[in-house]
Amino acid sequence: MVIKVFVATSSGSIAIRKKQQEVVGFLEANKIDFKELDIAGDEDNRKWMRENVPGEKKPQNGIPLPPQIFNEEQYCGDFDSFFSAKEENIIYSFLGLAPPPGSKVEKSSEETSSLPNGDVVGEEQSSVEGTEKTEESGENEAQKEDNGDAGDLAESQEKNTGEVTEDGAEGEAEEEEAEEAEKGEEAGEEEGEDS
Repeated sequence: MVIKVFVATSSGSIAIRKKQQEVVGFLEANKIDFKELDIAGDEDNRKWMRENVPGEKKPQNGIPLPPQIFNEEQYCGDFDSFFSAKEENIIYSFLGLAPPPGSKVEKSSEETSSLPNGDVVGEEQSSVEGTEKTEESGENEAQKEDNGDAGDLAESQEKNTGEVTEDGAEGEAEEEEAEEAEKGEEAGEEEGEDS
């Protein structure tokens, strides 16, 4: 199976060129066999790509932009789908390929063997244990939050009380000064009247 990457070698868009380079570079770095097909210089490639991209994957204008990725005739996706698969470490399934020998994906499927009824060995027990642990930790976290909230409330009340006291003291001092100034002015006015 050959991966086909449809690109536009003479694209004027820097964004498209970067996306194309990222796809091609990733495939080369991981030694995945692929064929780069130019839609800018070959009308047949352009026509084939446009016809074979599924309708729901086409943009509103109906013309899909490169890079578009296929496994032979099977559509894999565009750059966004490729990028998501790469980030989620599911690129081989995205491309419709078997993972290479010795890869993490292959080891994980070997480690979990399935029973004749389709159940996976070790999965049920670990999920039950995980649920119990999650419930316990959820209860512990809720208790911690309650205790933490109570502590935070007490702290904020102390701070607020301190602030109010300080503000109140400053406010009272300012009022006293203002009253004294008024008394001083009144006394000055009275002295002026007496003379």
